[in-house]
Amino acid sequence: MQRYAYGLAAALMATALSVAPAAQKTTDVHPGKGGSPHVRTEWMVDGANISIEYGRPSLKGRTVGKDVARYGTEWRTGADEATTLKTDKPLKFGTLAVPAGTYTLYTLPGESEWQLIVSKKTGQWGVPYPQGQDLGRVPMKAAKTSAPVEQLTISVDDTATGGALRVEWGTTSASVPFTVG
Repeated sequence: MQRYAYGLAAALMATALSVAPAAQKTTDVHPGKGGSPHVRTEWMVDGANISIEYGRPSLKGRTVGKDVARYGTEWRTGADEATTLKTDKPLKFGTLAVPAGTYTLYTLPGESEWQLIVSKKTGQWGVPYPQGQDLGRVPMKAAKTSAPVEQLTISVDDTATGGALRVEWGTTSASVPFTVG
């Protein structure tokens, strides 16, 4: 009986370890020229090393959709320099195939739906938006956060089928699922 219990415990431990969540590591990059700190956050999702470097502005009494991240206007999705996505494996956001490489992320905020914009142009300041440089766009599901988020947060959630990129600010959470490979 004791051998059975040890065997069962070992099997359960192996199963738990094989379904490890996406590991996250956040590093401060610089304090930002306008007071918005810049970070690089890294994840490992289904064997892909993914990093996003961005400025984290605070709302400071402003309203998403009206005063900042205006509805219907391409937004740099951060502060100062453009937000950068790096991946060492191909990703697929809906119908948009993103080869391994470095890209700039923008969003098109809306009241009920946002769009993720993946730009081929990299290394630039966050504005103006580089018209004609899109790799592609995909819809993001917009929802309300459970509590207001003062400082912009971009995260990757591990899912059973890959991951989900999430942008949260104010009372808005915009997300889009992706797969690796």
